[in-house]
Amino acid sequence: MARARRTATRWWRWRRSPLRRRIDVAEAWVLLGAWLLAVAGGLLAGLLTTGTVERDLDRQRSERRESPAVVTTDAVAAADQAPVKQIGARSVWATVRWSTPDGSAHTGRTRVPPGTRAGTTITVWTDQRGRLVDEPLSGADAWLRAAIAGVLVAAGAGGAVWVGGRLVRVRLDRQRLRQWGEEWDRIGTQWGRKTG
Repeated sequence: MARARRTATRWWRWRRSPLRRRIDVAEAWVLLGAWLLAVAGGLLAGLLTTGTVERDLDRQRSERRESPAVVTTDAVAAADQAPVKQIGARSVWATVRWSTPDGSAHTGRTRVPPGTRAGTTITVWTDQRGRLVDEPLSGADAWLRAAIAGVLVAAGAGGAVWVGGRLVRVRLDRQRLRQWGEEWDRIGTQWGRKTG
């Protein structure tokens, strides 16, 4: 049995053809532009986001510092006062007191290991103003967070451009269908005439 030869229709919008219309060429340019902008724009947005997140996390690591603090309340008592006890909790809230480099004393609440007694010295992280902050991410964790943020932004930016291109293509399809309808109406009147 002989196999039917398949006609290639790839790139048909770019080939010269009596059936190709200006709207087909416009669609080809919209598709090309959308793909290029989605890839290039997404890549650029992802790289810029990665750089921004890395700089922000580097700034946090440079601004935050360890400070010794004294626990002023027993961590067990703080755990007993909590409205909901966590089973197997690694830390509980307790009040601590620390001093900033300028000598001013501060008090605040932070997480400490369960069972920590009042008077125990622990290490807390503070910002430049002496406020309690979270421990900054390590270099590897910061890089991973920046990379994930970059990938998500790249996918979002590329997806937004792709959706925009898809909406333009839908509009071009509607216009093409309207033009085809007008041509069928015009040709249909010619078919209805009697010859002879």
